[in-house]
Amino acid sequence: MVHFLRDLLQLPVNFANDWFVEFYLTQNAGLSLADENRATVKSASGKGITITLEVEAIEPVDKKMLDSGLQPTDIRRHPWNVWVFHLLDPEGNRLEVWQPMGRSTVVNATPSHLSQTQL
Repeated sequence: MVHFLRDLLQLPVNFANDWFVEFYLTQNAGLSLADENRATVKSASGKGITITLEVEAIEPVDKKMLDSGLQPTDIRRHPWNVWVFHLLDPEGNRLEVWQPMGRSTVVNATPSHLSQTQL
């Protein structure tokens, strides 16, 4: 799949390591492939595909997902210095919604339902 996306479709690589590749789609969207055995968020069918969406503000997006009846994970601090939550689409593909930690209209703001143990 990486060969197909990188070499044949010629999608630009935003980040890659030995188990994860993120392709740049637009300024705020990417497509990621991960080794299912090393991913912390598992897909239902083991495809290792993650659709990533960078957002300006994560809490309103999380609320919209919850209000729509979806079941996103709690917002958490990711080691890559972003706030993130995940959910699965009806076919079991991972969706990752994230916001850089430095992007906030409130100084030192943290998402309101982030547990203290995740800080």
